[in-house]
Amino acid sequence: MKHRRALLDSPFSFLVVFLLLPLPLHGKASSSENVTKEEGPVIGKSEWRGLTSTEYGEVSAIDVKDGRRPPFHLQFFTLEPNSLFLPVLLHADMFFYVQTGSGKLTWAYDGDTGTVNLRRGDICMIGTGFVFYLQSNLEAQRHKLRVLAIFPNSVDNHYDPAIGAYSRINELVGGFNKKIMQAAFGVPEELAAVISNITETPAIVHAVSKDKKNILGLEAWILNRALGGDIATGVSTNKKKPRTFNVFDKDPDFKNCHGWSLMVTLKHLKSLEQIDVGFLVVNLTAGAMMGPHWNPLATEVLMVLEGEGMVRVVCGNSNMNKSECQHRRFKVKQGDVFTVPRFHPMAQMSFNNDSLVFLGFSTTTKKTYPQFLVGTRSVVQIIDKRILAASFNVSDGTIKQLLQSEVGSIILGCLSCAEEEERIMIEEEAKKREEEKRREEEEEARKREEEEARRREEEEARKRREEETRRREEEEARREEEEGRSEEEEEITRMHLY
Repeated sequence: MKHRRALLDSPFSFLVVFLLLPLPLHGKASSSENVTKEEGPVIGKSEWRGLTSTEYGEVSAIDVKDGRRPPFHLQFFTLEPNSLFLPVLLHADMFFYVQTGSGKLTWAYDGDTGTVNLRRGDICMIGTGFVFYLQSNLEAQRHKLRVLAIFPNSVDNHYDPAIGAYSRINELVGGFNKKIMQAAFGVPEELAAVISNITETPAIVHAVSKDKKNILGLEAWILNRALGGDIATGVSTNKKKPRTFNVFDKDPDFKNCHGWSLMVTLKHLKSLEQIDVGFLVVNLTAGAMMGPHWNPLATEVLMVLEGEGMVRVVCGNSNMNKSECQHRRFKVKQGDVFTVPRFHPMAQMSFNNDSLVFLGFSTTTKKTYPQFLVGTRSVVQIIDKRILAASFNVSDGTIKQLLQSEVGSIILGCLSCAEEEERIMIEEEAKKREEEKRREEEEEARKREEEEARRREEEEARKRREEETRRREEEEARREEEEGRSEEEEEITRMHLY
C-alpha cells in the first residue's frame, strides 16, 4: 500500500476538465487558447494550455480525441497551500481525482449545501448544475492541492463546448443591473448596487486575506440567496450529494512480481452510475508488460504518472480502406496523455531500467473484463483449436504448442520488449522520413520537369511569334517594293505619252 501511495504521488500524475470557460477566469491567463494539436497519438505536457494563473494557483486544460466522439476535455487544478478556487457553476458532470495535498470541496445545489474533505487518492463526482469551490489546506509539508478531472461526454449528459465546462457564479449573478438585483433578491438598493458593481476578481485567491474574506463572504451570500439554501447549516434534500472513495483503500485487482492493476467502478462509488466513467491505475515494474488485450466497452484516456515506456495499439477492421485504421506504436513518458479506443488491442511495456505507472479514465463504469490474448479467459483458449489453426493458417500442432506454453498471467515479464518496440519505431520513423524525402525529391524533380517543359513551350512560342513578325515585315516590305515599282512604271508610261 505504501509503495502504491508513493507511486501515485508523482508531481505529474494528473488529468482534468473540458474546453475553455465561457466567462473569464481573471488572473494571468495564457495568451494562447488554441485547440490542442492533434498530430500523433501522444499529447505532452508542453501542449497543455493555461486557462488561468495567479500567484496562488493555476488551471490548465487539454482536449483528447479518440476518433469516435467529441474530444474528452481534461483540466488540471493546482492550488498553493491555503488557497481558494472561487465558486463556479458546473455545465456538465465532473469526475475528479486528488493527486496531491488535501483540502475541502464546498458544494450547493437546489437549496442543499455541504462540504467534502479531500485527501490524496480520493475520487469524487459532482453533478451538472452544482455550484462548488475548492480550498487547499495549510499542511505542515505545504503540499499543493492538485486535482485532475474529466467531464464525461455521454448521451444523457452531453458536454457542450459552446458554453464550456463551468462559469463563475459571481459573474453570472453580478451581470444584472442593480434594479434587477434589488427585485430578485429583495434587498435594499445599496446592497444591490454593491453586488452589481462588484469588481473583477481572480479565479484563485489566498484564503486568509482580509479582502478575500470579504469576497468569499459575498460569494457565499450569493450562493445562499441564489440557490435558496443556508450555507451555514445546510438543508437536507433528496438530491444525491458528492461522496468520495479513496483508491488507497482498495487492493489491486491483479498483482504479481511484474506489477499490479486496479479499477474503480460504481461498485465502489455509486455516483459513477450517473456519468458512465471508471478509474484505473496500472503499475509495471522494470522490464514488464501488460499483456495484449482490448476493452470491449470503453475507450481509455490514460496519463503516465511515472517512468517511460512503449505502447503498441493494433487496429483491425474489415474495411478495404486501411488508411483510416492503422497500427501504432509510440513512446510515452511522465506527463504524457494518450487514448486507446474500444476494440483496439493494446500492450503497454516498461523499459528494462525503469517502471511504468499510469492512471486513466475509462468511458464506462461497468465491470468491463478486458479481453486478453493470454490467460485462462483468453479468447484463443476458448475457441476450437482447429478453427484457430485455420484462422492463423498454421497446423493444429503449432496452435497446441503455442497455447500449452502460455504462462497464464495478464502482467508479464518482458525483458527488452519496450527496447525492441522503440527500435522498430525509430526504424519506421527513419523509413518514413526517407520515404517523405524521396517523395519530396520526386515532387521537386516533377516540378523541375514541368518548369523546363513550360520554359521550352514559352521559348518555342517566342520563336513562333518572332518568325511570324519577321514574315509580316518581309511581306510588308515586298508589298511596298511592288507598289514602288508600279508607281515608277506608271510615271514612265505617262512621260512617253506626253
